Amino acid sequence: MTAAANAAPAATRIAIVTGANSGTGAATARGLAAAGYRVLLTARRKDRIEALAAEITAAGHDAMAYALDITDRTAVDEFATAFGKIAVLVNNAGGALGADTIAAGDPADWRQMYETNVIGTLNVTQALLPALTASGDGTIVVLSSTAGHGTYEGGGGYVAAKHAEHVLAETLRLEIVGTPVRVIEVAPGMVKTEEFATTRFGGDTEKAAKVYAGVPAPLTADDVADTITWAVTRPPHVNIDLLVVRPRAQASNTKVHREL
Repeated sequence: MTAAANAAPAATRIAIVTGANSGTGAATARGLAAAGYRVLLTARRKDRIEALAAEITAAGHDAMAYALDITDRTAVDEFATAFGKIAVLVNNAGGALGADTIAAGDPADWRQMYETNVIGTLNVTQALLPALTASGDGTIVVLSSTAGHGTYEGGGGYVAAKHAEHVLAETLRLEIVGTPVRVIEVAPGMVKTEEFATTRFGGDTEKAAKVYAGVPAPLTADDVADTITWAVTRPPHVNIDLLVVRPRAQASNTKVHREL
């Protein structure tokens, strides 16, 4: 039998979720814990992930918290030394800053988005790939975006970063084919969470609210987490290369039905 066929059950295996302090990351951590994984939550806000770990543990599941800045390669490498085997890595950390045109965009915002969405994903994936391979049945999830598969005005920096993250996942899948590690990309469209749009607009809640104005039912963090958990829990020989998930009201990045 293959190593994947002999893989340990989920209850004895570790799933690491980056950016698990809120939104889709937190929801994914809950979903994987409910599926039986030992979930390790990482994010920069230690208090948030410790509270979530306590919540998951109180629900009868297994969760731990580890404060980590994925753009700090030294810290990521140190974190990775603690693991001989890892079953799942969910690269969720990232985000958008601003909605300026290319002509008016702030290079500092572009740089930060590239660092968090792309270099951070690269750091964690490189550092943990040996442990994922050693598991005999590893899964890497890259949470990209429909912004990585199309463009829209005012999104240049975020679109560029998410296109790069998509290419990272696609290229990695080619490079490690034949190893016991699969690469899954989940690309959500419009997701309404408590922080994404507010962070993008520098804390301006009025601008953030306009993103979702009139949309009957944008996706929720739980919707995306459910999609990720489903993809991760497919049989080991099944790879969901790319899964694009949007709300019914969104036909594309620029075509959204609104009831105003």
